[in-house]
Amino acid sequence: MSAIAEQNLPDWDLSHLYAGPDDAVLEADLTDAARRAKDFAAAYAGKLADLDGSGFAAAIAEYEGISEILHRTMSYGQLLFSVSTGDAEIGRFYQTLQERVTDISTQSLFFTLEINRLDDDVLEQMLAGDAGAGRYRPWLREVRQFRPHQLSDEMEKLLLEKSVAGRASWVRLFEETFADMRFDVEGEGKGMTQSQVMNLLSDKSASKRKAAAKAFGAKLGANIRLLTLITNTLAKDKEIEDRWRHFDRPVSERNLANQVEDEVVDALVESVRGSYGDLSHRYYALKAKWFGTDVLDYWDRNAPLPFDDANLFSWDDAQNLVLDAYGGFAPHMADTAKRFFTEQWIDARPREGKDSGAFSHPVVPSAHPYILMNFHGKSRDVMTLAHELGHGVHQVLAADQGTLMADTPLTTAETASVFGEMLTFRKMVDGEQDPGRRKILIAGKVEDMLNTVVRQVAFHEFERHVHDERKGGELSAERLGEIWLKIQGESLGPAIRFDDDYKNYWAYIPHFVHTPFYVYAYAFGDCLVNSLYGVFASGHEGFQGKYLDMLSSGGTKRHKELLAPFGLDAADSGFWNRGLDVVKGFIDELEAMEKGA
Repeated sequence: MSAIAEQNLPDWDLSHLYAGPDDAVLEADLTDAARRAKDFAAAYAGKLADLDGSGFAAAIAEYEGISEILHRTMSYGQLLFSVSTGDAEIGRFYQTLQERVTDISTQSLFFTLEINRLDDDVLEQMLAGDAGAGRYRPWLREVRQFRPHQLSDEMEKLLLEKSVAGRASWVRLFEETFADMRFDVEGEGKGMTQSQVMNLLSDKSASKRKAAAKAFGAKLGANIRLLTLITNTLAKDKEIEDRWRHFDRPVSERNLANQVEDEVVDALVESVRGSYGDLSHRYYALKAKWFGTDVLDYWDRNAPLPFDDANLFSWDDAQNLVLDAYGGFAPHMADTAKRFFTEQWIDARPREGKDSGAFSHPVVPSAHPYILMNFHGKSRDVMTLAHELGHGVHQVLAADQGTLMADTPLTTAETASVFGEMLTFRKMVDGEQDPGRRKILIAGKVEDMLNTVVRQVAFHEFERHVHDERKGGELSAERLGEIWLKIQGESLGPAIRFDDDYKNYWAYIPHFVHTPFYVYAYAFGDCLVNSLYGVFASGHEGFQGKYLDMLSSGGTKRHKELLAPFGLDAADSGFWNRGLDVVKGFIDELEAMEKGA
């Protein structure tokens, strides 16, 4: 990494949660949660139907209090592990913590199961009779939407208890496998981390990009048997549970959790797939032309443009740029975002053993979110900072909703992050007077949007094919590679060329392992924000206030309710195309610049 990108890179301060794995406060919290969960079960198990409104409100409040403690302790373990995935002792601590929290959670598992067995009229009488209980309507709506898929109490308890030795263990194996991987990149040296190699894929040097891509593909190939086993095992695990719960399609459970209808997601996917030719195919053909060729190798897909001077950003410059963009929209957003810097809620320094991705973890409302990213000083890193700060601001504003209702579905969770990116991009491009730099900025934004929309829908299609085929038996590494190459070719178009090493690149996508069918949420959020930003740009009266109210509502409203104040409806057949038209418009502008050059 260059010296300019190394300046003032922060590590987060997890002592805001606990002083360390051996902190007596952590042990006291777990002991307290275990006691309260046992008392909770004794007080309420089998008795919910006999409660009045105030009694039901008290039960929910106690359940929320127990959940708050457990989420706090687990969040600490997750955050600690994410920056130390190669540390065996921290891995042991994290696994033990998961097991303890799962054991405690089994004591209170009965609660949501019994809620779902309440008759509608009994539940309504409780809610109507007490304002405290009525406040939890949004959470109860979310719980009860899973009623048709709920199993017996004994089955639900068994699945929960076995999860730490089943799915969670396979996820941990995936994470530790990648944490231990080191890549020997020709000309760059041996023992590079995944973050370092991925950073080279957008290096100015074509030889470095190629060497990094080859090294990455080779290492994936060397581990492909294990990664194939993990993928097959988790897909089969999901297929078994989906069958018992009577979900029609592999994606259906995720859609239900995202509070979005199957047909809305289908419309999004089909709109994006139908626009491949006018989006990615058209842009990459243009980019190939800039490189003086008709076809780009896959390692050149995210390459800086030949006329890009590749200026690096210092951490301070990135911070100021994002805060200025947020403040220009709404000062309260900037004030909230600034706390992440001043109070050490961000970990941005790349290092061995650290997760190579980026996220904003909400932790619990009584604490605050934490952001993880790897800052290398590139413009994409500035966009990542803007993205994760969007999540962070959203999580802070929604905290007043409490533990049970602060979190948003994945689909609308991406709204604030992508909106934050758009604000930052507009700040950059509107202030740029040089036509060449403006062209570079717009091209970079197009590439980010293609990665968010086209790539994520292609990932979704890969998952769909894999889960559908897995029902008929285990998939070989060769078959997984065939599916991957076919879908990548369809989505990226004829201007991108693949080789045999690329067939294994499916294996590094963490969302396939961590959260099946998460990926379409990025496309959902990007297209939604494009439409939302169009409303803002048109001068919609009171937009900022409505937008902050939307973020503050947390998980209490569905997408229809959230978008209604802006005159938008994701169920409208033209909604997604309006969002995609924004991307097409940027490509139109680039093509016009090319003709005028």
